[in-house]
Amino acid sequence: MRTDVWQSLHSDLPAGVQADNETYAVPFGDHTILLPIRALGDGERGVASLILNQASFPVLDALADGLAAQLVPHAPDVIVSVPTLGLPLGEAVARRLGHSRMVPLSTSRKFWYDESLSVDMSSITSPGKGKRLYLDPRMVPLLKGRVAVVDDVLSSGNSIASVLALLKLLEITPTVIGAAMLQGQGWADHVGDCPVEGAFRTPILRKTADGWSAG
Repeated sequence: MRTDVWQSLHSDLPAGVQADNETYAVPFGDHTILLPIRALGDGERGVASLILNQASFPVLDALADGLAAQLVPHAPDVIVSVPTLGLPLGEAVARRLGHSRMVPLSTSRKFWYDESLSVDMSSITSPGKGKRLYLDPRMVPLLKGRVAVVDDVLSSGNSIASVLALLKLLEITPTVIGAAMLQGQGWADHVGDCPVEGAFRTPILRKTADGWSAG
């Protein structure tokens, strides 16, 4: 198993499923980033996985630079970051936009949280039930003006649907949603008319007799 995934910006690695049939190189600007392929539960589909807190700092910086540049035209006043792996990206993007802080959501309930400011949450990589998404009541006054939501990956759309449901409790509609990776198109049905920006895109892969295919 390769251990050099999401560590470098490659200039000579062709995009697509690699010869080892275990990794996928995604185009990013003039480079590619190598990602591991993970089979989904049905065994017939797979995804190119991005784990941001295991990425090298140069890769994280490059993704934050790219996403921040895409969010500039939307002029967000506040960044709302989604746990868990959207938190480092949200902080990095907020800094690049000149913000002094961000508003982090949480899946860990603190004793002072209000259960009415929470919703159920699941994702393509964590499909089980029982997890909830919380907003610290002390963060509510910061949610003014143009709100941008930042997550690491949009895939099935379940996570972002929970975020939007939580913000709706406060009658907040985000100005834009940003992610490092837009994976497939399943998320599109959950975001409505909200603009979505992504540093890069990856397809949902299919298993064939010859290995993984992006077709």
